[in-house]
Amino acid sequence: MARGRGGSSARNWDESDVRVRPGKGSRPRTKRRPSHDDAATAMVVSVDRGRWGCVLLGDGPDHVAGTRVVTMRARELGRTPVVVGDHVGVVGDLSGTRDTLARIVRVEDRSTVLRRTADDSDPYERVVVANAQLLLIVVAVADPPPRAGFVARALVAAYTGGLEPVLCLTKGDLDDASVFAAEFDALDVPVLRAGVHDDLDELHARIDGRVSALIGHSGVGKSTLVNRLIPDAGRATGVVSGVGKGRHTSTQSVALGLATGGWVVDTPGIRSFGLAHVSPDDVVAAFSDLDEIAEGCPRGCTHQGPPADPECAFDRITDPAVHRRALAVRELLGALQSNDPWALGPD
Repeated sequence: MARGRGGSSARNWDESDVRVRPGKGSRPRTKRRPSHDDAATAMVVSVDRGRWGCVLLGDGPDHVAGTRVVTMRARELGRTPVVVGDHVGVVGDLSGTRDTLARIVRVEDRSTVLRRTADDSDPYERVVVANAQLLLIVVAVADPPPRAGFVARALVAAYTGGLEPVLCLTKGDLDDASVFAAEFDALDVPVLRAGVHDDLDELHARIDGRVSALIGHSGVGKSTLVNRLIPDAGRATGVVSGVGKGRHTSTQSVALGLATGGWVVDTPGIRSFGLAHVSPDDVVAAFSDLDEIAEGCPRGCTHQGPPADPECAFDRITDPAVHRRALAVRELLGALQSNDPWALGPD
């Protein structure tokens, strides 16, 4: 008997013996995707290695408001960024039972964004928190000493992102808090005493029922403040809200629920604000009266005044209160142009 290559017996082949694989183009494809009209709305409260912890915001036939679920990002979202504070549409197992997993299928438009870049030359901006209404800037009046440059940058991030800034001063027993607070009087920034011996009623009046992002350098009493606002926060920030098995790190944000309603988003990883994505006009636009005056500035004006901008319209302001605010905004612009995103100093 004749033998073929490799010593196997020769045989005659016909078309019934051949498996024909369809070409890549022969399978019908469609770009239509499910509309997910039945997706439940949820708020992202934590992020950990490709898993998002979410809290359901409304009741439905298969879920209860307030249930915490672990989710993944649906494939159709691609690399769409999902951050703490985002309102998302979720489908799948919404029971919140351990080891269950739902999917994020939609990210709603954001009302506000707290953004930063790694430094002032980095073109890639990072959204740190979405949909926060307040930015609580925690600063110690002593030990460590307050840094006006960092506060100014935080204010720029708040104004350009649509958040209302609130300056929370701690360690007022070590120095006179009013001296540092006076630096921001012209901007009408609310200043609250939030040290360990201070009453927090005024702070609660502002944050209860709202979403607040909280930033501050280590050593200023930020963690102490968080623990006073949310007594079990130490436990809640030790593990990222039951998502995965990793521990909360300084590069992540986590939303902590207030017993009185509302959320505080702790952002322990923020030590600096790179503001490569912000222009002087972005800052001025946050102040309606100054924005209108700036229309009289020459093209390309940085609103810094002489000698850089000898024809800046801010120099023609006659109203004392508006003039003080213009000078304060110039201080913000100076911080923006200082190219010192590490104004707070290293950890």
